[in-house]
Amino acid sequence: MDAWASTQDVIDATGVSVTDQQLAQAQAAIEVFSNRIYPDQDRMRTRDLYWLGRAVAYQAAWMAGQFGLESRLDATQIQQDQVSSTLTGDGLVLAPMAARALRKVSWMRSRTVHVRSAIEGAGPVGTVLSDAADDSLVWAPYHGGA
Repeated sequence: MDAWASTQDVIDATGVSVTDQQLAQAQAAIEVFSNRIYPDQDRMRTRDLYWLGRAVAYQAAWMAGQFGLESRLDATQIQQDQVSSTLTGDGLVLAPMAARALRKVSWMRSRTVHVRSAIEGAGPVGTVLSDAADDSLVWAPYHGGA
């Protein structure tokens, strides 16, 4: 079974027993939400693989208790018999704990981008790897290397 978690991992993390088929469905869902596929795992960090495994385990346990998951509508608000519910965008298809685990994966976290002010950019550039250094460096075409 090609998944970031095993059926035993699901039991260890959640106490819920799942089948290989349910685990495969959870893996497919997490691949969609994480924007990564299992065959690419050799290029991922160990920490990211850990959180992807947790996400698959939580998703598998959650999916085991869901009815009609594959045929649900994409809705954020549901009203029936004078009772209404408002959900997050993925609330009907992604387990809450799986969503939390996915937020810990490096490429899913929010990032802060620092934009240099005119005062900060007035001095010499600190590193040649900075984009700001491009204008001050001599450019030469790359002819291949050995």
